[in-house]
Amino acid sequence: MEFIEILKTILLGIVQGITEWLPISSTGHMILVDEFVKLNFSELFVSTFLVVIQFGSILAVLVLFFKKLNPFDSSKNPAEKADTMSLWFKVIVAVAPSAVIGLLYDDLIEEMFFNPTTVAITLIVYGILFIILESRNKKPRVNSFAQLSYTTAIGIGLFQVLALIPGTSRSGATILGAVFLGCSRYIAAEFSFFLAIPTMLGASGLKLLKAGFAFTGFEWMILLIGSLVAFLVSIFAIKFLMDYIKKHDFKVFGYYRIVLGILVLAYFFLLK
Repeated sequence: MEFIEILKTILLGIVQGITEWLPISSTGHMILVDEFVKLNFSELFVSTFLVVIQFGSILAVLVLFFKKLNPFDSSKNPAEKADTMSLWFKVIVAVAPSAVIGLLYDDLIEEMFFNPTTVAITLIVYGILFIILESRNKKPRVNSFAQLSYTTAIGIGLFQVLALIPGTSRSGATILGAVFLGCSRYIAAEFSFFLAIPTMLGASGLKLLKAGFAFTGFEWMILLIGSLVAFLVSIFAIKFLMDYIKKHDFKVFGYYRIVLGILVLAYFFLLK
């Protein structure tokens, strides 16, 4: 029995690691996978697991971008250190809107929107938006973080608020918003990764506080395994995305979202 739960956890960790960084909705996929691969734990633990497992994905960003995000790196000159601190301030400013809304309405949002129908609709809607956005062929005006203004950072942060609805995709909403506001795909993707650090740390911490940390030893092991798998898979997913967008746009993710959304609607309304 425990071995089966560990296998399920590994599968969920793989799904989390892949979908957290690609603009296709990690929470949406986790909800859908959980329909078929249900963890045999309490509802409270499962809902906590689906959020806290994101911690492993955060560590992947910190490992891959440690030098860029470290303002105290001795190899950086004073100007580079100042640029790194400026980047962090822009991240904090951008995170503020979703942090406030999330703290105020987390329970209400979960009660109203954490269901397959919402996931399917948001998958399709944002898939269409990705295709429309990438069809504009508009030249980006922000090609470095030095060119990223605080106004643009706040704008990206407002787009991140949309990601509180499952199926939207946190990375999808922020990348979509950043590109819409004039950022290059590369800057949009990296800034989305950096926004994830305080956003997901806060979400994981809040979920653990609400759950009360009252888990069994095996449940803590499940959380650790899921996070570790998510970390390892995230390393490869992030590298893949950054290499991919050097030569391609985001349209393929838009088409994927639309097809998946239609399949989800068909399953829950016609087959189930």
